[in-house]
Amino acid sequence: MSLQERDKKHLWHPLKQHQTHPESLAIVKANGCILTDENGNEYIDAISSWYTCMYGHCNDFITSKVYEQMQQLDQVMFSDFTHEPAVKLSEELIEILPKNQNRIFFNDNGSTAVEASIKMALQYYYNKGEKRATFIAFENGFHGDTFGAMGVSGLSVYNGPFEDLLIDVLRIPTPNGVNHQEILSLLENYISNYKIAGFIYEPLLQGAAGMKIHDAEGLNEILRFCKEHKILTIADEVMTGFGKTGKNFASDFMQTKPDIICLSKALTAGLLPMAITSCTEEIYNAFLSDEMSKGFFHCHTYSANPVACAAAIAGIELLKSDEIQQNIKEIIASHKQFNEQIKNHPKVKSTRQLGVVFALDLNTQTERYGGLRDKLLTFFMDRGVFLRPLGNTIYIQVPYVITKEELEKVYKTIEESLSIV
Repeated sequence: MSLQERDKKHLWHPLKQHQTHPESLAIVKANGCILTDENGNEYIDAISSWYTCMYGHCNDFITSKVYEQMQQLDQVMFSDFTHEPAVKLSEELIEILPKNQNRIFFNDNGSTAVEASIKMALQYYYNKGEKRATFIAFENGFHGDTFGAMGVSGLSVYNGPFEDLLIDVLRIPTPNGVNHQEILSLLENYISNYKIAGFIYEPLLQGAAGMKIHDAEGLNEILRFCKEHKILTIADEVMTGFGKTGKNFASDFMQTKPDIICLSKALTAGLLPMAITSCTEEIYNAFLSDEMSKGFFHCHTYSANPVACAAAIAGIELLKSDEIQQNIKEIIASHKQFNEQIKNHPKVKSTRQLGVVFALDLNTQTERYGGLRDKLLTFFMDRGVFLRPLGNTIYIQVPYVITKEELEKVYKTIEESLSIV
C-alpha cells in the first residue's frame, strides 16, 4: 500500500477539507529546492515549505551542526537550567535584531510566539497596576491559530466558529501611502474610548492575506503614535524575518522599532520547530519583583531545545554569509525582471514585490480555497513546481539557494498557468 493510501487511514491534515480533498501527496525526500514524492517525481519548492527552508532542504552545514549538538545535549528543561546553544543563540539574535531588543523568550511555533507576546503586553500593564484588555490590529491580519493569536487575527475563514470567544480587538486599515492621517484619527478615537494594551502587526507584508504590502512611512507614523500614547507595539515577524524582505527584519525599514518581536519559521531553517518572542529591557523589568506572581508564568516543555537552537545558530551564520546575501540580491533582481515581463499580461490585475517575495493578483475573483485555486495548484504540481495560490493571488518565496534554472522554471510555469485562468 502506498504512503498516500496509508495516510488516509488515520491522519487529519491542517487547512484541508478531507471530504472534498482526501488525497495528500507523499514526500519521501528533500534536498536544496527539490521535493521528491514516493513515485520519484520532483517539485521545486517555490514557497520554501511555508517560508521556513530558506537555506534549502537538508542543508549540509545546518544538519552537520545539529548532528554535533545531538551528540552533546539533546533536551533539558529550561526553567531551572541553561545551556550553551541557548546562550549563543541569544547573543547571535541580539546582534541582528533591532537595537532596542534585549531579552529572548523561547516558544514552540509562530502562534505560541504571538501568544506569549499578547500575554506579555497584558501582564506588563497588570504588573503596573493598570488593566488594559484591548488590542489594535490590522484588517485581514493573520497571527496564528491558538486562541490569543487567533483573536488578533482578522481572517474569518480561520476564525469563524470561534469569533464570539476571542479577545477584544479594534481594527485599522493598513497604511497605503495616503491614508495614514485617517488611521491616526481612528487611533485617537480608540484611545479616547478604550484601554489599549498593544498594537500587533505584520510589518510591511501581510502573508495569509495574500502577500499584501503596505507603506513603511505610514506604518512608522502608526508606531510613533503608539509609542507616544504608551501602547506596546508587537511586530509579528514570523513570516517576514531573516532576510525575506531584503533586510534581516521588516522592522529594519522603520525608524520606530517595536517593543516586542515574534519569530519562527526561518528561525531554525525549517529543520526543527522553535519560536522566540523578543522584547526590550523595559518590558522585562516590569516582571521583576519580590512577588512570585509578577513573574511571567508561560512555559513550553521544549523551550530552548538545544538541538533546535543549534539549527538556528547555523541558520543565522548562513544568513550573514556573503554567499547568501549575494543570492538574496540576485533573487530580488530576478523578480524585478520577471515583474516587467508579466505585469502587463491581460490576465494579471496587479503585481508587487518586497525582497524575495513576489506576488501577482489574477484578473478574476475566486474563493481562497475555491475551484480556480485547486486548478492552478494541480497545474503547477503537474509541471514540477510547488506553488500554493491564495485565492486569486499567486506568490513566490523561494529558498535563497535556488539556481537560476530552477527560478526560471518557476517563472515560466506561472506564465503558462495564465492560459487556464
